[in-house]
Amino acid sequence: MQFIILCNIPKFFIFVRLQNTLEMGRAFEFRKARKMKRWSAMAKTFTRIGKDIVIAVKEGGPDPNNNARLRAVIQNAKAANMPKDNVERAIKKASDKNTENYKEVLFEGYAPYGIAILVETATDNNNRTVANVRSYFNKANGNLGTSGSVEFMFDRTCNFRINPEGIDTEELELEFIDFGVEEVFSDEDGVLLYGPFENFGSIQKELENREFEILSSGFERIPQTLTKLNAEQIEEVEKLIEKLEEDDDVQNVYHNMDTSE
Repeated sequence: MQFIILCNIPKFFIFVRLQNTLEMGRAFEFRKARKMKRWSAMAKTFTRIGKDIVIAVKEGGPDPNNNARLRAVIQNAKAANMPKDNVERAIKKASDKNTENYKEVLFEGYAPYGIAILVETATDNNNRTVANVRSYFNKANGNLGTSGSVEFMFDRTCNFRINPEGIDTEELELEFIDFGVEEVFSDEDGVLLYGPFENFGSIQKELENREFEILSSGFERIPQTLTKLNAEQIEEVEKLIEKLEEDDDVQNVYHNMDTSE
């Protein structure tokens, strides 16, 4: 009897219900994939910050009041929404003399089509990291270069993001020129100050002296010139970049590929 009733249901109704179910399934899978990607990115960020904490503590001790590098890392952890408990555990672990330090190693090479690549790593096993990075370049038809072969093509800079409340960016830029700031601009997330890598300490100290709220800070390697590729070539190079970024030892990847349309 139930089967007969089911057969009397209009085919259009069955089709719509089936289509809606399939669409709901696709939407669920899309949201799940997006959430997993977000979690993966967050886990990568937390791992990178955890290594930064270890390096900072080993270098200058566990007290952020006496360790400018550690203060900067804690600010970045806060900006990345890393739980405070995680930060405190990382500092405590890094303070243990049995906790191995990470070595910061820079790799230089070329992706296909002559794209220059810089790979910043923090590793506790340099042999493993060298082997992995070399394999990524080889499999992507790139070449791992020697020290100094690519780095000169990039300008190393430092940056600070501060709370924008009550700040005149033009006035701020004039006031901080003497401390090494070369550029100041604002966006939806705050006011950004850029300067040469070697001026990080002086800029940080002056911002703290004037009691500006530092939201985050860091370093970048900005290419002096860009190389333009077509869509297929960009996709090929991006596969290498993604593979490098997935490696747990890799902190940052920089390149001189022009990705603008």
